[in-house]
Amino acid sequence: MFSGRKILNLLVLGVLVISILASCSRSEKTAKANSSNKKVGVLLVNHGSRSEAWRNGLLDLEKRVRDSIMADGVVKDVKTAFMEYTEPSIATRLKEFDKENYSDVILVPVFLTVSSHSFDDIPTLIGQKDDPKSIELFKIEKMERYKPTAKVHVAPLLDFTDLLKKNILKRYKELSKDPHNEGLSLIAYGDKEYNTEWTKLMTDAADYVKANTGVADYSYGWCGHIAHYSPDSTTIAINQVLQKKKTAVVIPVLVAFDEMFQVQIIGDGIKKIFNAKERVRYKPDAILPDKGVEEWVIHTSKDFTNRIIAETARGN
Repeated sequence: MFSGRKILNLLVLGVLVISILASCSRSEKTAKANSSNKKVGVLLVNHGSRSEAWRNGLLDLEKRVRDSIMADGVVKDVKTAFMEYTEPSIATRLKEFDKENYSDVILVPVFLTVSSHSFDDIPTLIGQKDDPKSIELFKIEKMERYKPTAKVHVAPLLDFTDLLKKNILKRYKELSKDPHNEGLSLIAYGDKEYNTEWTKLMTDAADYVKANTGVADYSYGWCGHIAHYSPDSTTIAINQVLQKKKTAVVIPVLVAFDEMFQVQIIGDGIKKIFNAKERVRYKPDAILPDKGVEEWVIHTSKDFTNRIIAETARGN
């Protein structure tokens, strides 16, 4: 038999449990109500190019990730914006989100690593920063700045993952025939102001290939503005490994295919190599399409969506 005191304690405990459950229920209802007021969009931002092939590569990425990102019903749309050279620009897309009354936009930068674009240009374009150099560049390039009403959440870059290493390893293996007698040459866009970061990106990727194959020697070169868009850096990088090895496997470390880079600049650099057809293995491809990149975009979008919902639940 329970004593009167025990019965009283049980009654008090029961009231507390009911109170806690009711409070949790109210919190859940409040969070759902608040999140229902949220309209979230995803904006995939890339450098941009005059090349239709480059643009199509990024638009294809959008098509491949759209359904998965929007599957849970929280994200209402996925768009792609080109930072330079062509429309739709970042400003154009953000205006569209504002016109459609989006509360939040998750900006996913499809860039390899840090550069003035990621640190200065994009934040300045969307009104989160006022970088004088970027503002002058925008005037020259006629790039529009636009600060949206929607809250913009900027995601990290691709090099925060192992995606690039795995991508280059896969592409190397597709071209490789005899790793012990080959050298690896990585050719990337590069960035003068962030040369340390780009160099680390190249050496980390090359070391990864080295650790997972029999290749022992590697080099890297640039094909962007740091090399004045000249093929010479490509030629020099390839010759570095050919001094030690019979053949060189050349991998373009570029997000998408652009005739100017993969065919003209890198291709012309290879043509300068003596007996290039026998000594150089090269495919003018790009990082995209890549299942890992698609999964990264989907995961990043969902991660930021969950953060937005959590912030809403906390009343932020």
